[in-house]
Amino acid sequence: MIKHHFSAGGVYCREQTLEAGREVEKHVHDYDHLSYLGSGVASVDVEGELQVLTGPAMLEIKAGKRHRIQAITDITWLCIHSEAIADPDIDKE
Repeated sequence: MIKHHFSAGGVYCREQTLEAGREVEKHVHDYDHLSYLGSGVASVDVEGELQVLTGPAMLEIKAGKRHRIQAITDITWLCIHSEAIADPDIDKE
C-alpha cells in the first residue's frame, strides 16, 4: 500500500508498507533523497553495498545510486524529498 503526503513547505513523502519477503526493485533517481524505515527490518542494497536496518532508521540515498529495498519483516518505508520532484501524475491527498 502506498500513501502520498505533501506539506505546505514543499516536502513530499511517499509512504509504503511492504509485507515480509516483498521488495522495491532496483531503481535510481536523479536527486538526493532521505529514506526512513519507520518499523520492521529491511535489507537495503545501495550500489552493491548491502546493509540490514531495523526501524526506526534513516539513511540518505544520493542521486544516481541504484538501490533496492527488501522487507525481511513487514515494514513501513518512507521516501522524502522536495515536492518539486514528486511524480506530477500523483493527486495530492
